[in-house]
Amino acid sequence: MTTPAKRPLTLRDVSDACGVSEMTVSRVLRNRGDVSDTTRSKVLAAAKELGYVPNQIAGSLASQRVNLVAVIIPSLSNMVFPEVLNGVNQILEDTPLQPVVGVTDYMPEKEERVLYEMLSWRPSGVIIAGLEHSDATRAMLSNAGIPVVEIMDTDGKPVDAMVGISHRRAGREMANAILKEGYEHIGFMGTKMPLDHRARKRFEGFTEALAKAGVEIEDRAFYSGGSALAKGREMTQEMLERSPDLDFLYYSNDMIGAGGLLHLIDQGIDIPGQIGLAGFNNVELLQGLPRQLATMDACRIEIGQAAARIILNQTLDEPDADVPQKVTLTPTLSFGDTLRRRRR
Repeated sequence: MTTPAKRPLTLRDVSDACGVSEMTVSRVLRNRGDVSDTTRSKVLAAAKELGYVPNQIAGSLASQRVNLVAVIIPSLSNMVFPEVLNGVNQILEDTPLQPVVGVTDYMPEKEERVLYEMLSWRPSGVIIAGLEHSDATRAMLSNAGIPVVEIMDTDGKPVDAMVGISHRRAGREMANAILKEGYEHIGFMGTKMPLDHRARKRFEGFTEALAKAGVEIEDRAFYSGGSALAKGREMTQEMLERSPDLDFLYYSNDMIGAGGLLHLIDQGIDIPGQIGLAGFNNVELLQGLPRQLATMDACRIEIGQAAARIILNQTLDEPDADVPQKVTLTPTLSFGDTLRRRRR
């Protein structure tokens, strides 16, 4: 015997189950038209019992748009971006819009492919990390005909709207704080560079501020892999073997910074007296370390929330003109236990 081929449920199935017309079922499921509360409850109960899911693509042919928001990020393994997604979801949770995530692995060519596929579904908006894209990606974003919000960075010109922080300013502020505490022999360690443009910009701002004070980076190390505690340990050990006179280590993110902190603790090095440390992002992991790593908050949840508000506003019949299209947030520097050399 052969098993009958499965077919998707239709409006007719729901109509037959609850005894009302297909047109009425359609009105209830699209929340359109005048339908009594009794009929509405009957239709919704039948649809739920059957497991019926409306065909949003077919229902959106007239408007050429579905209630999806494409959210394109470089990584899910990095602790930063799940918090951004949390912020997006908080704003869209009680709206018709639903975020759908694509991951690029920091690869421009993959970003092109992910964006192409997502735009083919005609989403209501796009939230995409960064301001640096290939020509093909920028062309797709510019001609999509929907709201586009570039997030995480405001050091550049957006296609449409942008929400983030100035990473160059963040780098300058960290450099000035380090110099103020009396550190002079500084090393830098970064990951995902140069593909991680935000980390590159922080490094540029950092070195610019140091140069104004007559200080240069004495050692640097760049790693093309992901952010990891083990890599932070390894890079820190290698740098201090090369440059034993360093008195401060600045990391492009908290994960490798935490690895460096654990290595120095294992070696019995005085922190922050002999060597100071700082990372970036203020991830939750820091709360479980033996000492609090100095860091800077990247405003991740706030970025996700602000980006979602822009998309949501632009999908309204009458958008609020007072909702800003360019939002620069101000990160907070936390000295923790690894930056204050000069006791107060």
